Amino acid sequence: MRIRTNKHWRQFVYRCDVPAEALSSQFDWTDRDFKKNGDYSDGFLCYRGTWYHLGDFMQGGLHADDTWHGHHGDSYFSGVLIRLSDDGEEYQIATYFC
Repeated sequence: MRIRTNKHWRQFVYRCDVPAEALSSQFDWTDRDFKKNGDYSDGFLCYRGTWYHLGDFMQGGLHADDTWHGHHGDSYFSGVLIRLSDDGEEYQIATYFC
């Protein structure tokens, strides 16, 4: 497996900063809970033009590298990895290829 990352730490984006079209098309599942008690207000990120929420990532690393906290498969052979900081406020992101 090949992993590509620049190892930069980034800040998560708040829900109010996510474009409305991304919220309505990708994150409509956050609407009900957000209106009720404000959940899912943070944990959003944009990587290579695609918006993700922390809840989109499966917990655990992949076979060859367990230093990543989660993964999101784009296809059978590729996807996105995420590593969280100790305080959970920042993340590192990478692309993997098999």
